[in-house]
Amino acid sequence: MQPEVPPPGGQGAGGGGDPAARAAAARRHDLTGRPFPLGDWGQPAARLDELYRWVEAGALRTAEWYLHDRTWKRRGARALRAGTALGAVAGAALPLLDLTGAVNGAATWGYLFLLLAVACMGCDRYFGLTSGWIRDVATAQAVQRRLQVLQFDWASESVREVLGPTDGTASEAAERCLGVLRRFTEDVTDLVRSETTDWMVEFRSGPTPLVMQSAVPGAPRTDPPPPPGRFPLQPGTRPNMPRQRPPEAR
Repeated sequence: MQPEVPPPGGQGAGGGGDPAARAAAARRHDLTGRPFPLGDWGQPAARLDELYRWVEAGALRTAEWYLHDRTWKRRGARALRAGTALGAVAGAALPLLDLTGAVNGAATWGYLFLLLAVACMGCDRYFGLTSGWIRDVATAQAVQRRLQVLQFDWASESVREVLGPTDGTASEAAERCLGVLRRFTEDVTDLVRSETTDWMVEFRSGPTPLVMQSAVPGAPRTDPPPPPGRFPLQPGTRPNMPRQRPPEAR
């Protein structure tokens, strides 16, 4: 069973021969994941090669998703930052022109430009365009770096098999290759989870961040409730332990 990845030159699912259409069809699935390719392990080398291509295609798809997501954030962030800079410069220059008498009534427009600068800065912070742009770029670069490590590790394993297995049997070599693919998949999943956690912490609505699959660094510690039938202790007090009878001398 072949992995569900559009072929590089043929017609993909819903995309035809247009690369842009195939990319749009792939992004339509977002990061929901893909079914694991199952097949016959009668030929382990072919199955391992198929699994490697499936894992590599998933990592490239994740990096492409983040690079595409940062495009509109980058444009919006640059527009808002340009509006902030323009409003600040105009808001500082127009009152000076009004003070020197070069332009009468320019101070009022200066206040409006200052308000525009504050509004642009607030929109950028509220919608998280600049921070989201930076997170997308950092996550895509991290996935690409990890993919390069996988490619070299897989090349090393392939060269070892070509030269002949010097340590262990063929089954151990296959398990070693599967371990390399599994560690890479877990690393990519951790990168995506970390970026999602940062996004949730940024948009928290209260003093405690939203709960994620993994613990958020810096989150306040919540103690478990006391067991039933016990009264909570006052702060600074110690529980009264029952006295034990000393052992008898023999």
